Amino acid sequence: MKYNGNVIDGELFEKMVMGGAVNLHDHVKTVNDLNVFPIPDGDTGENMFLTMRGGVEGLKKAQDQSLTEKASALANGMLMGARGNSGVILSQLFYGLSEGLKGHERVDLKEFGQALANGVKCAYGAVAVPVEGTILTVARESAENTADKITDDISVYEFFKLFLKEMKDSLERTPELLAVLKEAGVIDSGGAGLVYIIEGFCKALSGEELSLDGFEAQGKTTTDLDFSKFTEDSVMEYGYCTEMLLQLQRSKTNIDEFSVEELIKYLESVGGDSIVAFRTGTVIKIHVHTMTPYKVLEYCQRFGEYLTVKIENMTLQHNETVDKKENKGEKKDTISFKKPRKKFATVTTAMGQGLIDLFEEMGADVVVNGGQTNNPSAEDFLKAFEEANAENIFVLPNNSNIILSAKQAKELYKDANIYIIESKSIGQGYSAISELDYSPEDPEIIAQNLAESMQNSTTAMVARSIRKTVANGVSIEENDYMGFTGKTMLYSTKSKLETTKKLIEKFSGENEFLIMVYGKSTTDEDKAEIQEFVESLGTMELYEVDGMQEVYDFILIFE
Repeated sequence: MKYNGNVIDGELFEKMVMGGAVNLHDHVKTVNDLNVFPIPDGDTGENMFLTMRGGVEGLKKAQDQSLTEKASALANGMLMGARGNSGVILSQLFYGLSEGLKGHERVDLKEFGQALANGVKCAYGAVAVPVEGTILTVARESAENTADKITDDISVYEFFKLFLKEMKDSLERTPELLAVLKEAGVIDSGGAGLVYIIEGFCKALSGEELSLDGFEAQGKTTTDLDFSKFTEDSVMEYGYCTEMLLQLQRSKTNIDEFSVEELIKYLESVGGDSIVAFRTGTVIKIHVHTMTPYKVLEYCQRFGEYLTVKIENMTLQHNETVDKKENKGEKKDTISFKKPRKKFATVTTAMGQGLIDLFEEMGADVVVNGGQTNNPSAEDFLKAFEEANAENIFVLPNNSNIILSAKQAKELYKDANIYIIESKSIGQGYSAISELDYSPEDPEIIAQNLAESMQNSTTAMVARSIRKTVANGVSIEENDYMGFTGKTMLYSTKSKLETTKKLIEKFSGENEFLIMVYGKSTTDEDKAEIQEFVESLGTMELYEVDGMQEVYDFILIFE
């Protein structure tokens, strides 16, 4: 049955959000395929859906049914689960919305409209240089253009129908604002994802029954543990992974003066490590590894009551992980657990086991598995920071679509000084880490040196096109092999080796070294032909890496 009321409460808000998440899930591929570069498995839709799913998981756990608590739980889950630029911007949009709804059991549409405007403001604030013609524009224009249409007699359903129309109109205008969209003949993918979310809002408000089957199946990530791995003869070695959401209570503490820093000091004083604690509104998110979880629970309950609590035996988890690694033929010593705390550490990302192994050999303390089609979330970075366990952590994202997630994790993490070195490619990350040197002892100088060391490299990539398009004046046919650097398309041919040779030839005159990273599909014949071609040019020294990456047939790093 269609909702004809003009008030939004917690129950209705949850229903709308679920509708939006399900509708986005049903259109993930459509959003993915709108990426300007038509590489296989574009990930905008996937990133936005996983971000929404993180929010939904938090939303469904919220025990308080008020609008303010539902919105806060959603925002917190989205902040932790945010992936890629589009996911981070989406999480900030809903975070700003939740801040605008703070303290409200329910709101009328004018109040909701004001909260939406606050969401847009937060989303813009998340980006150092906001670009119009993107999801930001779609969010801003639709909020602005519906603000003056809110009247006393308009229903929530009617409002969101107007809101959706303004969004679709704004989305259709994005190619006129962003030249790369117009050239490629597509609308903005992030804006399209947002439209599908609001379309889902409207479906939920109209009373349409939405199927949760695919959505819930994709959301299941838990596995069954074998409890025989921890018996009456076992010894507790790794302690308990303890996580909770603590709702501060005015009857127990002065909420305005509550100090997260003091909480962290207590957790450290009782032997806790891998500590993450941050505040969203009046809810504290806590993660700690401890031998005595009861002490943590007892202490924290002085200030409030628990919304959720999760305690897991890490010795059991360790044994499960060892078994899985050994069954796959992997070495035990590849498993990383809590390291002794040190002054400096480096966290980076890589895609493909060969590149992961290479970065570890070059000195990375933690390599987050991720890249194109698999952007790490803010929570993935938080876990990496915990594992690195250092006073100062240098982060190399190695992908322009991962930088915002790393920055969001930096804002949430309070147990170290985090330095984001904005490497936008595997090549920049490789160049930076190849000159990693902690000897200056000053983290600011180390960070500056890392940033400078990656400026003398160029990364080019070869990937197969999934559709016909035009980019940077280069005509591309479906199944062509494209050669590009960053967001600049250079070549498109029918042969991956021909495209690769064109890239090598283009950059050979100005570089001394070529690090050739072979993808999973590379054959020995491919390698031999490339070796012969580089040798024939006689201008560069060739180094080869079996990267085993999926999407890019070849990654070429010129130095």
